[in-house]
Amino acid sequence: MNQHEKPIILIISSYPPRECGIATFSQDLIKALRTKFKDTFEFKICALETSTDKHQYTNDVIYLLDTETRDSYLSLAEEINRNTKIKLINIQHEFGFFHNNENDFLFLLNSIKAPKLITYHTVLPFPNESRRLLVRSISDACCGVTVMTQNAAEILAIDYGLVKKNISIIPHGTHLIDYSDKNQLKEKYGFKNKKVLSTFGLISSGKSIETTLKVLKDLVKVQPDILFLVIGKTHPTVIKNEGEIYRKMLVEKVLEYKLEKHVEFINYYLPLETLLEYLQLTDIYLFTSKDPNQAVSGTFSYAMSCGCPIISTSIPHAKEFLKDESGILIDFENEIQLREGLDLLLNNSSIKDEMGNRGLQKIIPTAWENSAISHAKNYILHMYDQPELVYNLPPMQLNHIKSLSEGFGMIQFSNINKPDISSGYTLDDNARAMIAMCMHYEETEDNRDLFYIKKYINFIEYCLQADGSFLNYVDENKNFTEQNAACNLDDSNGRAIWSLGYLISLKDILPNELVNKAINIIDKGLLKINRIHSSRAIAFSIKGIYYYNSIEDNSKLINTTELLANRLRQMYKHEADSEWKWFESYLTYGNSILSEGMLCAYLTTGIVEYQDIAKESFDFLLSHTFTKDKIKIISNKGWKHKGQDSEIYGEQPIDVAYTIIALGIFSDMYEDAGYLEKMNLAFTWFLGNNHLNQIMYNPKTGGCYDGLEEHHINLNQGAESGISYLLSRLMVEKYLKNHLQATKMEETQKAEGIWQVLVN
Repeated sequence: MNQHEKPIILIISSYPPRECGIATFSQDLIKALRTKFKDTFEFKICALETSTDKHQYTNDVIYLLDTETRDSYLSLAEEINRNTKIKLINIQHEFGFFHNNENDFLFLLNSIKAPKLITYHTVLPFPNESRRLLVRSISDACCGVTVMTQNAAEILAIDYGLVKKNISIIPHGTHLIDYSDKNQLKEKYGFKNKKVLSTFGLISSGKSIETTLKVLKDLVKVQPDILFLVIGKTHPTVIKNEGEIYRKMLVEKVLEYKLEKHVEFINYYLPLETLLEYLQLTDIYLFTSKDPNQAVSGTFSYAMSCGCPIISTSIPHAKEFLKDESGILIDFENEIQLREGLDLLLNNSSIKDEMGNRGLQKIIPTAWENSAISHAKNYILHMYDQPELVYNLPPMQLNHIKSLSEGFGMIQFSNINKPDISSGYTLDDNARAMIAMCMHYEETEDNRDLFYIKKYINFIEYCLQADGSFLNYVDENKNFTEQNAACNLDDSNGRAIWSLGYLISLKDILPNELVNKAINIIDKGLLKINRIHSSRAIAFSIKGIYYYNSIEDNSKLINTTELLANRLRQMYKHEADSEWKWFESYLTYGNSILSEGMLCAYLTTGIVEYQDIAKESFDFLLSHTFTKDKIKIISNKGWKHKGQDSEIYGEQPIDVAYTIIALGIFSDMYEDAGYLEKMNLAFTWFLGNNHLNQIMYNPKTGGCYDGLEEHHINLNQGAESGISYLLSRLMVEKYLKNHLQATKMEETQKAEGIWQVLVN
């Protein structure tokens, strides 16, 4: 295969506009895979049809399989084998697709030469011998099997005899949500002051909606503000075979039970954004399937992702996700248990909200972006020629940063993605935010950035005290808090100096008003800079002075830099030895700041010893934070002490950002492509290249999750993490773009040189 030619992954599945849960699943999966890895793979579809169920498709569908016609299987096998660009096939399997044509399907699998993965959407327990042999034959014809629950994997291993190591578990994907206010959404859709229950999906008798209607008959007498939304069209197969008999029965029950004011049928196949808004305004989601063997439900997953507390019958999917008080499980068609669950949640808002939050924590790892990572890694594992997985850069967006900055300054914390004004503000966050917004302005020249830069510098000025020091913590009423007296604020003061110096360095493009204000503040802030002895505060300050000095060669600034850098040099000489080349006897947070500070000290003073220490210590740090394929920063659960191992888990976005920033300045200094490669590798930590294989950056909100733990991600999207992502994204944009431009110029010059040789 040509090294620039992307391998084709062919998905064999039902596909929209066919109205089918697996069709929607495949569309969502392919969209996520393209968004994450369009530079790694090309995705094409073979759509499943029948003689009576045909559709017009997009250009992504390159093959059709009439599942009822033997010749269609024969011709499809031949076409796939002729297409040498197809490097792997992923079949989305449902038994109903190939009913009465199982042998033809097996022929297709055995005839295709490329590796094949089978995804089972239904796994039935206690199979008869015929079903067991069929599943074994299908699985044996493929190089790997994927299911969506642990329960399904266990059934395949125990009841069907499949080898466990050949089974991958990748949960059903869900959509990331930019959470809106529930009451505002209720008002938007005309449900103001209602307690909304809902269920959705293609309607059939298997959903047992009548069970809920029987419960509502009495419940509305004590809960008169209940509204039950039944969202979705009747299933097309049901329409074809039975018509609207089931829906008409439900309507009759509504009339019989006098529930006309309490039940609303939304008989549409809703657009995704509308559906997700309906789920966000839902107070309790009801899943009352009759089928105990229904392995997984996309509707159930979507409701969890919208933060809905759920009452569900005990299908395997529900039993896995709703344990540990993350939801309520009931027996099939059990009206008494359903009523008890509704009473509990409707009368206890704290239990209801906590249950929704627990469910959300469990379901977020199944976001389509994370599902795409799992599928892509699984694809590569089974391909003959394994490509390098290239993570795509998400588009730049400032939505979350701006929503955090709607008040006096940048708000410190968020509840999920909603700014929490009660957390107040910090100098730390506003200083970092000013650097990020200055970088964004430098990149885009977007004048809207100036509004935020002005807001942040005004906040920094507000924190400046008469003696030249800065306070860090400000409450929602703009009062300085007692926390300022309880904490060492040296690092905060150093960050302020860094941010002011960086703004000043952009004096050629920023308004004079902002630059002059920054100079006035930093000059006051430097009056007592000599008192700082905290290593990171020193490094931050050196960085700020370096940027300040870049606009005017100031001997006072140079002398101050030398005084501060000598403190870091002394620390290094005291601790470093042949094995441990570091400033302290441990690696903690923000480590790269120290090496970067020393390099800035060299660039300001020209003292070569500073440069040597910077390079030696930075390379030592990188050797402890990078593996071959990812960054693994020092855990905040336990630092790495000299001669000891560190804790494995507990990673913060800020440390990744500081590493990326340092890699930029070291790349400038040494023109070492290895630093840029590590920069790109470090950035993929945000995109899912970490020990959980989960995204840290939420492309829906524009925020970044607050922490990567051993088994989960902290879903809150506060200021520090959001700015950390933005700083990293801007650095990658700047340096990789410059690197690509330099590479293209080099290639052009090389081509011109070859041409001259040929001409001569």
